[in-house]
Amino acid sequence: QTRSLLGVFEEDAAAISNYINQLFQAMHRIYDAQNELSAATHLTSKLLKEYEKQRFPLGGDDEVMTSTLQQFAKVIDEAISSCHAVLSTQLADAMMFPITQFKERDLKEILTLKEVFQIASNDHDAAITRYSRLSKRRENEKIKAEVTEDVYTSRKKQHQTMMHYFCALNTLQYKKKIAMLEPLLGYMQAQISFFKMGSENLTDQLEEFLTNIGTSVQNVRREMECEVENMQQTIEDLEVASDPLYLPDPDPTKFPVHRNLTRKAGYLNARNKTGLVSSSWERQFYFTQGGNLMSQARGDVAGGLVMDIDNCSVMAVDCEDRRYCFQITSFDGKKSSILQAESKKDYEEWICTINNISKQIYLSENPEEIAARVNQSALEAVTPSPSFQQRHESMRPAVQSRAPAARTSSTGSLGSESAALSALSLDSLVAPDTPIQFDIISPVSEDLPGQAKSSGQSGRRTNPFGESGGLKSETEDSILHQLFIVRFLGSMEVKSDESPDVVYETMRQILAARAIHNIFRMTESHLLVTCDCLKLIDPQTQVTRLQFPLPNVVLYATHQENKRLFGFVLRTAGGRVESRQTSICYIFESNNEGEKICDSVGLAKQIAFHAELDRKASEKQKELDRVKEKQQKELNKQKQIEKDLEEQSRLIAASSRPNQSSGEGQFVVLSSSQSEDSDLGEDGKKKRESE
Repeated sequence: QTRSLLGVFEEDAAAISNYINQLFQAMHRIYDAQNELSAATHLTSKLLKEYEKQRFPLGGDDEVMTSTLQQFAKVIDEAISSCHAVLSTQLADAMMFPITQFKERDLKEILTLKEVFQIASNDHDAAITRYSRLSKRRENEKIKAEVTEDVYTSRKKQHQTMMHYFCALNTLQYKKKIAMLEPLLGYMQAQISFFKMGSENLTDQLEEFLTNIGTSVQNVRREMECEVENMQQTIEDLEVASDPLYLPDPDPTKFPVHRNLTRKAGYLNARNKTGLVSSSWERQFYFTQGGNLMSQARGDVAGGLVMDIDNCSVMAVDCEDRRYCFQITSFDGKKSSILQAESKKDYEEWICTINNISKQIYLSENPEEIAARVNQSALEAVTPSPSFQQRHESMRPAVQSRAPAARTSSTGSLGSESAALSALSLDSLVAPDTPIQFDIISPVSEDLPGQAKSSGQSGRRTNPFGESGGLKSETEDSILHQLFIVRFLGSMEVKSDESPDVVYETMRQILAARAIHNIFRMTESHLLVTCDCLKLIDPQTQVTRLQFPLPNVVLYATHQENKRLFGFVLRTAGGRVESRQTSICYIFESNNEGEKICDSVGLAKQIAFHAELDRKASEKQKELDRVKEKQQKELNKQKQIEKDLEEQSRLIAASSRPNQSSGEGQFVVLSSSQSEDSDLGEDGKKKRESE
């Protein structure tokens, strides 16, 4: 019965321990939360005090806001944070300490006594078992005394332990009530004390301050609502006005192209090579700054230099089947960039702006006014002809009535005009109403077959893999091989090929015509200079676009100021009038290598001239060698004849002797031919010698 009753008390003690642990965790959460609230309130007060030290990018010197926050920090620190700190201390002393003591001291004491009682009970059972095993027949007083002492000790220990354990279990019922009520009483008293301190700190002055702050907040809210309403109206107006701009390529009639700009900014796609044949496009913000082209990636603080565009060249290019692409090449030709605009308007404005900057117009006081004046002078520098509007008719030969003063109004020049050019009439240099060819067209499609054949132009495709297919290259034996990167500007027929002024005037006419008709595209090619010809080769497919025989190149010159421009005059058979030779001037732009190309052409002509002299001297020497060889053959033939005659004379002399028998009784028998020769005698011999 005792052990059964003990089991009930032990079960009750285990339930009390479980419940007290849960209550302890709940009260500990209250204590932790109060500590966190106290620390957070103190941190809030500290941050409000540090507001005046902050430097906001858009914040001005708002002294009212600073003083208000300082007042809030003072109230929070003195009235609220201090109260929370006191509440945390009271909760620790009055709530957490009693329940912690009961949990750590009383409940652990019950567990310890339970273990000790179990050990004493086991020892008593073992002692009784040994005592029961004592032998009745062989009694040993010593062993009996030891066992008896052991039973006494274990029974006494068990009894004492049992009494202490039972006492602790009975006392636990009272301690349970105390351990549950004391923490709750301390928690309620701490909260009441906290609210009393808050009520004492809430003065009339603080209420007035809070009322003023509430009124200010309402005023700020009303201002914000008015500002939001105004911004919404502005957004609606902008959406209506900007609707045409949402198109990637807006209508050019509504948004005309500005060609007089010296500054430009906007997004462009830049081509970056990632391998031998692969490339990637990256969208970046580009802008001009003086004579520099800058770019700025998203997230960068400032822009970086792309290239110096003073004296640069810009042209439209075809790149990877993309629209609105153009290429910028630096003045020395060492750096180039391919960019893509979003619309045709941006595309033309970028090209015009870079052209204006390359002429260093931006250095003047009124750059846009000067750019407009330069573009206007370019418009007045050339008289447009029907061939500009109808390019497909520009290649057809036509004999039209030409007014002698058709070009007398062309007084402007894009380059510096020489004194000789001002003295000559333009009609004596350039044929009036001459069509201008802006692109390279294969001679197969021309209507001038005689011109194409005589000029040596060839559209023959060369093997791009370098295999000749059994045919020897025309320039394989040439001493000079120089390759230049050029861009074809245009060509036109000229009336004279005796003065470099012809090339200068053709440059002016072609550049002015390109400016009038907004022709920015230029075909890039490789110019191969050899001792036999000049070749224009497609850099991609290695197709020979045009071929100019070097003897037909009668004149070549570089622009007097812009050394990137150069041209040459090609004399051909046939043309607009089939009965006479015609001269065509071809104009190109290079990467600042105009003088080098002209020097290379001059060197090629000198080499060709000396090669021709050497060839003629070689042919003459070969002719002399052939004459000497012929004379030597005749002399050898004469010597052979004389040798044959001597042999025949010896035979005749031998046949004229009397027939003698040999030592063996044989006779010498002459042939019929020898007998006939002997019949002729001396007369025959003389006749043969004469022959």
